[in-house]
Amino acid sequence: MRTLLAALLFALASPAFAAGPPQFQVRDTADYVALCSMPQSDENYTSAIAFCHGFGVGAYHYYHQSTPQSDRFVCPPNPAPKRGEVIAGFVAWAKTHPEIMKQPAVDSIFRYLGGMWPCKQ
Repeated sequence: MRTLLAALLFALASPAFAAGPPQFQVRDTADYVALCSMPQSDENYTSAIAFCHGFGVGAYHYYHQSTPQSDRFVCPPNPAPKRGEVIAGFVAWAKTHPEIMKQPAVDSIFRYLGGMWPCKQ
């Protein structure tokens, strides 16, 4: 089973699977904002939005699962806001903060989330 898993991970990491539009590389916040802001008229819109949502949800789930509740600084309301609304809010916020565009996207995402829904401690 480990061999199968290792082979799968290796295959997914190979250069053959890395091909795709250059805007699908999230090197910084500007890349992520561009990806999440792709116009519906673009031929890559569906893939870009799926990638955008997957990146954001993956980052949040990793944070939520790896951070003890007592150490969390992001505490969304219950019920949680819709994913599309959160991403749209982040994109609008990021566009008003040009100083963050060269920072890692994950850092900017959590700066936004922590400002929107800080934990009360």
